[in-house]
Amino acid sequence: MLSWLYQLLKIILLLALPFILLIRGAVFCYLHYEWPPWLALLGGALGAMVVLFVYLSFLHGKVTGKMSGGGAMKRRTMIVLLLVGGYCIHGLLFLSGTNAKGQEVQSEFTKLHPILRLGVSTLIFVDPDLMITDASRQPEDYKKMGLPSKGRSLHYKQGSGFVHALDIRTNGRGEIRNQLLSIYFRMMGFNTLRHVGTADHLHISLSNPAVPGAI
Repeated sequence: MLSWLYQLLKIILLLALPFILLIRGAVFCYLHYEWPPWLALLGGALGAMVVLFVYLSFLHGKVTGKMSGGGAMKRRTMIVLLLVGGYCIHGLLFLSGTNAKGQEVQSEFTKLHPILRLGVSTLIFVDPDLMITDASRQPEDYKKMGLPSKGRSLHYKQGSGFVHALDIRTNGRGEIRNQLLSIYFRMMGFNTLRHVGTADHLHISLSNPAVPGAI
């Protein structure tokens, strides 16, 4: 039983590793080296490509029992580029209406920091019922909600040119599911803050190195 469980966990980790390197690697490059958003995302993508290339090379060797030639390596490189590139393009540009609270929130998706977009899009693959309730805000939006305006908020457009925060619905979802949601984002390097009340939601943000302490 333990051996079977170990093998299962190993398979899950191997499958998840490219996604972890893609997102966590991009967050690391952005926060620790302060690379521009798209360059940081490219850094994470390169990490994912290397792992996928190794996987394909291993499978090729297992199936054929031969070392790869130059032509096979070029084909493998193209496959990896297409896989990672296609995945990123879809995750960065597309958000289904079923995952957004209204058309306005859906239209705000491309205003989010690209790393945050990719982090959410990846989660939607395993949690298709995820609902984004808010993203971009202006100072006056807090007054409309009966809250004091904030001088600094990652819901505002940042110096990076993007919004660094979004809210995800937690009402009507199991508590274990909400906790797993929070764990996922923290593992990927994002900040999480639970707001409990009539509009119970999980606030997710990507820190802005230029504005320390802002949430």
